Amino acid sequence: MTANVGHGERTRERRERLLLANVAVVALCALVYELLCGTLASYVLGDAVLQFSLVLGTYLSAMGVGAWIAKAFEPEAETRYVEAELLLAIVGGLSVPLLLLAVGAKVPLRLALHGYVFVIGALVGLELPLLVKILRTRAEDTTFGDVVSRALAYDYVGALAASLLFPLALVPRLGLVRTSVLAGVVNALVALSATFVVETSRPRLLRAAAGLVIALLLVVFVRGEAWVAFVTD
Repeated sequence: MTANVGHGERTRERRERLLLANVAVVALCALVYELLCGTLASYVLGDAVLQFSLVLGTYLSAMGVGAWIAKAFEPEAETRYVEAELLLAIVGGLSVPLLLLAVGAKVPLRLALHGYVFVIGALVGLELPLLVKILRTRAEDTTFGDVVSRALAYDYVGALAASLLFPLALVPRLGLVRTSVLAGVVNALVALSATFVVETSRPRLLRAAAGLVIALLLVVFVRGEAWVAFVTD
């Protein structure tokens, strides 16, 4: 009996660590999307200070909206978190390719950019409260303050990693298009892994959806730059 209790406790702690790792990875991808949109806006529209300021303001306000509406999704937090992560994988992963295609199609970039940033920010703002809810449900002997402080600590670590990786490794080696697609793949992998850690409704359907998203993004990773170059030439 004692062995079973000990095993159950270790399993719970392992799942909690995996969820906290999710927080860090989600934060990393979220900041990468923000930096991508700011960089793209400064390249195309000029005035980097203005563009980054506007992108940052739009992104943070959208995060507030996402956090505000997260309460409505708490009754099915596990499933809604995975769904939000998959949606973010598609929206964020295709952000730079679609915005560059919009430039080639003569769509007003400023409107498309900030609309896109708002959607990404809202999805990111939705995720953290849902993760905190999931962690709080599983950590029954932990206070709400402890859960929030640990989640925020991992969130900040992920943001720091993104701020270093983005200018030093990702963009120099992959470029803007492939960096955005790679971040989307990571989001989709996080969603897929979460289906094995949390109890979701329709786990097989969510895993199949994650597989399709990953496959689509991998195709775009390989061919996306060529498609964008063809349309924008």
